[in-house]
Amino acid sequence: MTRIPANVRTWVEVDLSAIQHNARLVRSLVGPGSAILAVVKADAYGHGVKPVVRALAEDVEIFGVANLREAREIASAGTGRDIMILSPCLPAERRGAVAGNFIVTVSSAAEAAAYSSRGAARLNFKIDTGMGRVGCHPDSAIETLRDILHLPRISIHSISTHLPSADEDPHFTEQQLLGFSRLLARLREILPDVRAHSLNSAGILTSPSDALEIVRPGLMLYGSSPVPELQEKLRPALAWKTRVSLVRDIAAGTGIGYGRTFIAPHSMRVAVLAAGYADGYPRQVSGRGAEVLIHGKNCPLLGRVTMDQLVVDVSKIPEVREGDTATLLGSDPAGGEIPAARLAALADTIPWDIFTGIGQRVRRFHSRA
Repeated sequence: MTRIPANVRTWVEVDLSAIQHNARLVRSLVGPGSAILAVVKADAYGHGVKPVVRALAEDVEIFGVANLREAREIASAGTGRDIMILSPCLPAERRGAVAGNFIVTVSSAAEAAAYSSRGAARLNFKIDTGMGRVGCHPDSAIETLRDILHLPRISIHSISTHLPSADEDPHFTEQQLLGFSRLLARLREILPDVRAHSLNSAGILTSPSDALEIVRPGLMLYGSSPVPELQEKLRPALAWKTRVSLVRDIAAGTGIGYGRTFIAPHSMRVAVLAAGYADGYPRQVSGRGAEVLIHGKNCPLLGRVTMDQLVVDVSKIPEVREGDTATLLGSDPAGGEIPAARLAALADTIPWDIFTGIGQRVRRFHSRA
């Protein structure tokens, strides 16, 4: 692992070998017949996009992003892989998307026509089979596809849908996939060789036999499973750390933090840590039993998370010194782990939110373990 300069206050360590392992797990689950579209939007879920895409380039065929700016950033990494913009482009982004030869997602013939007027465009035709967000209604999909195919300078790269409940509602997901499969058969009467994709991370882990020509892993690439019972298959790639900035002894009755929500029941030794909610550590975990790891030992969070600092109980770790490392998320070198799912549960949120919320003050260090 990379040596971290002593003046870095808070940082994440990203194991690129773990990300490669998780991509190869996708391949083992879906087989060689499905291309992998690696979802690397939001700075590769907070992991640092350029090192991540370079590490993934030999194992995936396509990268998926949210917008034109992200597409351009990945293109500048020089992997040579196709890039798909998964969200609708803004009108002002369409010319740049065509000029960059990015695959763009459309829901209507009018949207496709807007690209056609700007040059040769490759389209991902999205069908809304239950997400209720983006996509053509299934009842009008055949007519819409015919209208799109009449446009000049347009090619259909793929047809896709999205699974909103693959990790929560197997029955709905089964019916959704069945409906998409039936519609896809009719669309292929018009466009026989078109590729299709529906499976996200939850779908890949729970229903790999339903894989089509493309699959779209996101969260699982970074080592976190949307299906808790399948977590052991994955290798978490990220550890978030900070430093002890101050160690002090406090007397019984001392209040800690804004609102003095924690009052010391007895004399204690506490450590102040150099990270807070401005760095992305969730304020919502205040008073809910959150812990950090120092020297491999669990240290309870005391009081409220503040903008730049945390306070933890180190009464049982007499060897703690200022400058020592504390692990906020992930594995600690001395033992123990704080999984993303656990921290997310304490914050009433999801691992995606935890990862993508890690702020720009937090430096990223990448290595291959």
